[in-house]
Amino acid sequence: MHTFQDPLRRAITTHGDAEALVCGDVRHDYGTTVDRCRRLAAGLLALDLPGGPLRRGDRVAIVAANCHRYIETYLAVPAAGLVLVPLNSRHTDHELRYAAQDSATRVLITDRAPSPLDDTFQRVIRIPHDYEALLAAAGPSDDPLPVEVFPDDLAENDLAGLFYTGGTTGAAKGVMLTHRNLIANAWSMFTWSGLVPEDRYLVVSPLFHAAGTVQVLASVWMGSAQVIVPAFDPAVVLDLLEHERITTSLLVPTMLAATTDEQIRSPREVSSLRMLSHGASPATLASLRRAADTFPDTELVHLYGTTETSPVITALRHEQRLLDTPVAKSCGAPVIGVDIAILDHDGTRLAVGEVGEVAIRGANVMLGYWNKPDATEAALSDGWYRSGDVGRVDDHGHLFLVDRSKDMIVSGGENVYSTEVEDALASHPAVAEVAVIGVPDERWGEAVYAVVVLREPAADPDAVAAELAAHCRQTIAGYKVPKQIQISTDPLPKSGAGKILKRTLRQPHWEGHESAIV
Repeated sequence: MHTFQDPLRRAITTHGDAEALVCGDVRHDYGTTVDRCRRLAAGLLALDLPGGPLRRGDRVAIVAANCHRYIETYLAVPAAGLVLVPLNSRHTDHELRYAAQDSATRVLITDRAPSPLDDTFQRVIRIPHDYEALLAAAGPSDDPLPVEVFPDDLAENDLAGLFYTGGTTGAAKGVMLTHRNLIANAWSMFTWSGLVPEDRYLVVSPLFHAAGTVQVLASVWMGSAQVIVPAFDPAVVLDLLEHERITTSLLVPTMLAATTDEQIRSPREVSSLRMLSHGASPATLASLRRAADTFPDTELVHLYGTTETSPVITALRHEQRLLDTPVAKSCGAPVIGVDIAILDHDGTRLAVGEVGEVAIRGANVMLGYWNKPDATEAALSDGWYRSGDVGRVDDHGHLFLVDRSKDMIVSGGENVYSTEVEDALASHPAVAEVAVIGVPDERWGEAVYAVVVLREPAADPDAVAAELAAHCRQTIAGYKVPKQIQISTDPLPKSGAGKILKRTLRQPHWEGHESAIV
């Protein structure tokens, strides 16, 4: 296998003059991009830090909007033998501080103004001024990949990144992805996307998500261009599709729906768009039909994946041709290099058509969870990653998800773990018991919905619900705060063993809803 250094070496050798990154008025070819990566690595390794300079395996975090500097950081940090920690820019300082302290991250690269969070790190490098000064201080070089900056003994099983994701129990977990994991995802991209040097990929999803960086390494390796959208706006997306002659992109379903609506309202010339993939949350068949009608010359691709799998697991190609068939409700077959099994609670492999837990095996599967051996042992068994998602496969290997991981809600492409929201609500003294579920939402795919039983009856339930929402905002990100809080006067439904029956709570909300993956 390879490491992050290999796409960079090939880029400078075979397509140094080809356009690499477009971000606003910035246009860099691969020669410039690779040199900036080298100088960033050199600058980081030369930092005078308490306890000495950065060493192999030390962590460097980034909190920033999508930009060319983000992609440079994504490439340069692992190539230098360091470990990248992409932090969710939508998280509160409380959440960011936990991830930084848990990972013992020493350096932060950010476009944010100074804040108390800065004290968590030994050095904060602000975009753009500190960042550009760091590159300038490193100086030019005739050799774009000197050994002292990009070590020649970097190995495929070295850690490349820690991607923090919410936990079904307790605090967030750092998903340990190696060079091998992320390179395996790049190779699978070549097979299912048909990527060629002439492609122009529109980077829309946030780069702190695995989905946002899904095609970065593949594009660098192939020599295709990446055009970066700093923040999603459907009009901006369509303008770039037209003016930059974009050929391929990935959108979460909410983005796909908004872009479709904008194209219907104000059509652009988008005939260059050959492929549009979507994933990260449920997409209704009605929304997909609308997209297929609006972009008739574009191939739709449904992707399913997880952070723990780097991320792509399955792909459903030419989805627009399948919308009136049973396969439309699947998320496709495993990409090359990935195996899927449906397991029962004892880990026994189930037959075709039987429903059980979705397990994944391949070079893309994570090394484990950072400093969480128990969680790692629970997730990884006999070479398989047990996803927690429930599904079945058909005779042709297509995966059909029956239920998502029981404690996870996918809202607008963001993973929200119900236990984290429940913990926030339960910390309010008025709350006796609480259950958080995902309910269908036209805009977000799923919305966070809470059912709360109070310790004492409320004279004004609406006022209490508003107070509880404000309470949540003090500790969790805004997208995790329930869109609706139902104050219930009845106890929550429970099994004989006393377990809250969330399926019972979800059922009335989901009746009559058609989804492409549930």
